[in-house]
Amino acid sequence: MNYTMMTDFYELTMANGYFLSGKKDEIVYFDLYYRDVPDNGGFAIFAGLKDIVEYIQNLKFTEEDINFLRSKNIFSEEFLKYLKDFKFSGDIYAMPEGSVFFPSEPVMTVRAKAIEAQLIETYVLAVFNHQSLIATKANRVVRAAKGRVVAEFGARRAHGAEAAYKGARAAYIGLVNSTSNTLADVLFKIPASGTMAHSWVQMFDTELEAFETYCKIYPDNSLLLIDTYDTLKQGIYNAIKAFDNVLKPLGKRPLGVRIDSGDLAYQSKQLRKILNKAGYSDCKIAVSNSLDEYTITALLEQGAEIDIFGVGERLITSKSWPVFGGVYKLAAIEKDGVIIPKIKISESVDKVTTPHFKQVYRLYENGKASADYITIHDEVVDDSKQLEIFDPYATWKRKTLHDFKAKPLLIPIFKKGKLVYKLPALLEIREHVKKEIDSLWEEVKRFDKPHNYYVDLSQKLWDCKEELLLKERKN
Repeated sequence: MNYTMMTDFYELTMANGYFLSGKKDEIVYFDLYYRDVPDNGGFAIFAGLKDIVEYIQNLKFTEEDINFLRSKNIFSEEFLKYLKDFKFSGDIYAMPEGSVFFPSEPVMTVRAKAIEAQLIETYVLAVFNHQSLIATKANRVVRAAKGRVVAEFGARRAHGAEAAYKGARAAYIGLVNSTSNTLADVLFKIPASGTMAHSWVQMFDTELEAFETYCKIYPDNSLLLIDTYDTLKQGIYNAIKAFDNVLKPLGKRPLGVRIDSGDLAYQSKQLRKILNKAGYSDCKIAVSNSLDEYTITALLEQGAEIDIFGVGERLITSKSWPVFGGVYKLAAIEKDGVIIPKIKISESVDKVTTPHFKQVYRLYENGKASADYITIHDEVVDDSKQLEIFDPYATWKRKTLHDFKAKPLLIPIFKKGKLVYKLPALLEIREHVKKEIDSLWEEVKRFDKPHNYYVDLSQKLWDCKEELLLKERKN
């Protein structure tokens, strides 16, 4: 789909202004980043690069688009004529999708003509903010489950159809095991899972009949919802009868039972005892009902006997932290091949931007990520020599690295408007996520007051920022 018109109107008024003021071909640098980790966590996961790439490749204004803009009576005819042949011709550098990243560091840098860089802002932010938020939330849920299966169940509570299936993809990047969303399976090959709702049970004269019928139709996938009436006095025993009457004669084993209400910890422990006694120790216990990383952690701390978590609304909407807070800020302009750094100043320290065309390095000690290090784009980190790093907000906090490895994180995606990066398969992205998270110290992965992972500036970049701050203060 062509999303060219999915932009804030002021992007177009600025573009028209750039055109009329002779700035349309000036080269600019914009950074995409975020300020705060969702849920006060230790890190975020980048998702949405695939959609951004496809958007860039399909950018074009149709005759219908141009006629609409003409009807607003504020755009020049010269500008509208220019839009007829509009396409993205710039460069984009980004971290690979699925990368772990931290506040205030660019996950993407756009180098392009002013109009091109400005027009893509809204869509890029919309995709980045939504999908990175859901991937990050999903991974928190997965880590809380401690190796147990997590199924994404949120389609019907998502903020619209696109948020549902693209959110499912982001959740899969966050390492959930499956989704309830069939379209996500069709489009992305994410395993779709799901068996029955309470309405199935209610459609039959008895609960036992409902269970036996389901087992007959799906003998290899019998997961029964047992809390329509009374879980511990009726549901579990009817499920066992159905397993005995239908599956045993066929030589089949049940997949599991599911509960969606009540005291999940207590019920799961009772269900485990009943199933084990009945000879179904291999029968899984699945639960759902407004779960998130906090409720899952609490359930497991209470000794809950749960094998599968179905997580819906609180994952697909990131209910506890619904806004990612990504921003897209001008960092430099280029004139006659010379890069001129730009800065935005604010009374809020976290809103002061870091100027210049930059690169981000991840510094590893003993195979673990120790800090990220932002440099001016042409600086080279020589990891054969020691390196002193410092906190840009508290410059007296310094550390010297001796035996470390430096890895540049921003790689070319587009060059002169051409895609130069091979988009990885979804399973490759998941493997990248696993490796990224494995590289973090456990202290960074804590839910409660995680260790502050440092994102430091090189001395050269810090000096550049300080120089611009002092210059603006004098003005």
